[in-house]
Amino acid sequence: MPRPVKCRKVCYFPQILEFSPVDVEAEREPVILAVDEYETIRLIDKEGLNQGQCAAFMEIARTTVQRIYESARKKLADAVVDGRPLRIKGGDYRLCIGQCADCGQDDCFKQIYYQQYKAKKGDYIMRVAVTYENGQIFQHFGHTEQFKVYDVQEGKILDSQVVDTNGSGHGALAGVLTALNTDVLICGGIGAGAQAALAAADIKLYGGVSGNADDAVTALLAGELAYNPDAGCSGHAHGEGHTCGEHGCGGEHHCGGHH
Repeated sequence: MPRPVKCRKVCYFPQILEFSPVDVEAEREPVILAVDEYETIRLIDKEGLNQGQCAAFMEIARTTVQRIYESARKKLADAVVDGRPLRIKGGDYRLCIGQCADCGQDDCFKQIYYQQYKAKKGDYIMRVAVTYENGQIFQHFGHTEQFKVYDVQEGKILDSQVVDTNGSGHGALAGVLTALNTDVLICGGIGAGAQAALAAADIKLYGGVSGNADDAVTALLAGELAYNPDAGCSGHAHGEGHTCGEHGCGGEHHCGGHH
């Protein structure tokens, strides 16, 4: 019986999920780069870590990193040399939520948020985050500078506060939300990459929502929040026939959630 695959820790979800060559006449089969393969490229080739350091960061064996890295480099070569599209998706990974004290980043905002908000959240509390600006739902997830975070228990709001995102964007914002131990996100427009990052973190998404942030959370708790399950960066309108009692955005395979 084969040994189970150990989850590979990934610091940030990729911000760009697809690269395509220009001036290609015929469609070509894309090269699929897994998220954990992407992380080895980021850590070794961009950040300058050696394979041992990369293995420690991803919390896997050095031999595993070597194998993943070799596969990733081969896929990048196939995409560049053969002029094939490159897509980043799937893999056996989990997003870092800041619980590791030895990640090598002394000023990691996720560590700060994780320590602060883990202590506040009880077992029966749901945490809802809303992209926030001046009392309203900010309409561009990737550019939001603040989240308003609500702790909810038995359908009632216990507490709320505004949290800065520290200048994070797109994929890194999912790291902020996981560190905040978020269960649900309400927002306006949101791109496919960010949606995938939230799904990987098991954060339920209600996109395409506008208006007052407090009112949206109240509507969510009443099962009356109108949202758009297909909301993209340009889709800020309310969905038709969808309320928060139905469904959020789905995701792809990964190693598990942040709880």
